[in-house]
Amino acid sequence: MKKYIAFSIMAVAAAGGASLLSSCEDTLDADKYLDDRRTIETVFTDINQTNGWLSQAYSFLRGPLAEVRTKEHAYFQCFADDMYFGDRDAKKGDGYPYMESYNAIKQGDYDENFGADAWTNAYKGIYQASIFINNIDLNTKLTPEERLDMKGQARFVRAYYYWLLLRKYGPVPIMPLEGSDYTKPYSELSIPRSSYEEVAQFIGDEMVQAAKELESWSRYIGNTDATSIIRATKGAALATRALAFIYAASPLANGQLANGYHPAGVNDAFAKLLKNRDGKELLGLTYDESKWARAAAACRDVIECQANYELYHAGLQTVDNKTTGYPKTITPPADGDFSTKNWPEGWADIDPYLSYRDLFNGAVGLDNPEIIFSRGYNTAGHEAWHQGVDGFVTHELPNSLLGFNCHGLTQKMVDAYYMNDGTDVAGKDSEMNGGDGSERRKDWTTSRGNLAYSKYPPLGPGVSMQYAEREPRFYACVAFNGSYWWDACPTRSNKYMQVFYWRGTTTGSSSDGSKTTYNNGYANGSYYLRTGIGCKKWVHPSDYRTMRDGSDYSHIIHKWEPAIRYADILLLYAEALNELSGSYQIESWDGSTVYNVSRDVNQMKRGIRPVRCRAGLPDYTAAEYGDARVLRDKIKRERMIELLGEGKRYYDLRRWMDAPIEEAKTVYGCNVMMTAKQQNDFQRIVPIYELPTVFSDKMYLWPISFSELKRNKNLVQNPGWQNHD
Repeated sequence: MKKYIAFSIMAVAAAGGASLLSSCEDTLDADKYLDDRRTIETVFTDINQTNGWLSQAYSFLRGPLAEVRTKEHAYFQCFADDMYFGDRDAKKGDGYPYMESYNAIKQGDYDENFGADAWTNAYKGIYQASIFINNIDLNTKLTPEERLDMKGQARFVRAYYYWLLLRKYGPVPIMPLEGSDYTKPYSELSIPRSSYEEVAQFIGDEMVQAAKELESWSRYIGNTDATSIIRATKGAALATRALAFIYAASPLANGQLANGYHPAGVNDAFAKLLKNRDGKELLGLTYDESKWARAAAACRDVIECQANYELYHAGLQTVDNKTTGYPKTITPPADGDFSTKNWPEGWADIDPYLSYRDLFNGAVGLDNPEIIFSRGYNTAGHEAWHQGVDGFVTHELPNSLLGFNCHGLTQKMVDAYYMNDGTDVAGKDSEMNGGDGSERRKDWTTSRGNLAYSKYPPLGPGVSMQYAEREPRFYACVAFNGSYWWDACPTRSNKYMQVFYWRGTTTGSSSDGSKTTYNNGYANGSYYLRTGIGCKKWVHPSDYRTMRDGSDYSHIIHKWEPAIRYADILLLYAEALNELSGSYQIESWDGSTVYNVSRDVNQMKRGIRPVRCRAGLPDYTAAEYGDARVLRDKIKRERMIELLGEGKRYYDLRRWMDAPIEEAKTVYGCNVMMTAKQQNDFQRIVPIYELPTVFSDKMYLWPISFSELKRNKNLVQNPGWQNHD
């Protein structure tokens, strides 16, 4: 007997299948789907076609749904108040299609149809995965264990699409899982948005079920098989569940403004506007502290799980091989704690700089105990050289290395990094906060001789002392004026060059004593750093280019995108615990134990200490742990530093409802109009008016496209955006 599938037509429509609907009638032609049903039976009785269907369900995770991309469509996720994208800072009417302009994104100057593919592709993936879940048991050529694992993978990827939708659009419609009567009028099948809490709980429930069905805890630890590396695992399912619960507990969805989260400057007017047509509120307006406890327990499930995740760490470098990009370990100042112990209790036997740098630049490879879930290289194919993590590198590399020299950091980001002893840099945020000058920045430079590097490693001569003695992550990420870059190109002799961003042409020295003339600063073109501060995160010493324009990425080591990594979960665990005032008893994901969840300092340290230790920084003080408001700010700052350029900051600012404050602040940087003869003036921190930024409430959530609103009469638009064209 043939098994006929009556799957929800709304899933088809939301998946971009509107062409399957009659343009003149509001009901579906049932005969039209008979061949499709027979095709489904054919697919799910053939092993190769079954595997192909599952692979297709994964396939929509790239492209518009990618977290780490550059240029068109999705780059806004990585550029909040910490980073910027220089060669797309044109304004409307300046010659660029304004919808691809970085400034348009930063100012909310985009329309309801921009980036609509993310919604469409997510629902395509949901549809594809749902068909798989409902039909995989037809394939008796697979063992029951194989079918169960594949069903778990499909269930994971379906819930993961909902997670991506929730994070970007807020509450969304949840499609029927078991099917709907396809003979009903299309208008009756229109599904309204579920509440934020309902979507988060759905994701959580589905991820628990996926974790029970999936066979593997981790596909990264001990794995060298690139073909399976992006598949779902139990650990990935539990981690995604934790993320959804954290977002549901955060102020945007949990009415926490009424609990004094923001004493001034931000209100809950936005949340009050988001309602379905029947008046159902979609964002929580009443604060529920237990949601933080639920989120903390979900994070602990990941920490305690059998995947045995840990932070990646690199051993000490005893040889100062600067030309290959592996300088001798710079030992952080003794703190009487981490400095006295070996990893994982301390950093005495690791190199904090390399431990952080090599995690992202492709040096680690597949066998990485910190990666919980990755979408691989996250490109639309190698021909799409400007997309994916590799695209970051081509846009970060300076002109002298034939890069585009346009991904840079804001002064706010530079100031966020600590000194190497855990204190703040002198003059931190003083210009932005209207300081009175009582806390001046260091306004002198390192010496012009070779003593600069030995006295203030890894600084060379002529570098501002603002960049001296900073924490290891600073040197792994910040391309400050006068920092060193590597050039692995075999036809070029300058292997370790100092790069300055003055206006005009500069002549510099290389490690072999040769002189090089180059232009990395402003020169009446678009390829310069607007703040005079670049970014090195993702760059491997072996990365190089042989041409300025075109798709020359063949010498750039591919980097795995860390969609979810363990450091993120650790910091979220501490964040959730810090918000608690009561005590809660919560079962683990599989019911095997019960957690006592409260604002326990020792448990918060489980989340914070490993991240600080790997970074080569001292732990927070007892006073800082004792004050929930102080620690909240500390954790936010730690996330800003640790997760730079990973697509997290954009969404963190929105879930915290900090965006109206932080995203509206003027961008500051160096005075890039100054030449090498005016180097002291170059280091004067000034407003960067080429990078305007504002925030309005409508920018909390991404708009839903007009085509989707027309397709579903019960679908309401996010506040501040037009409901129809």
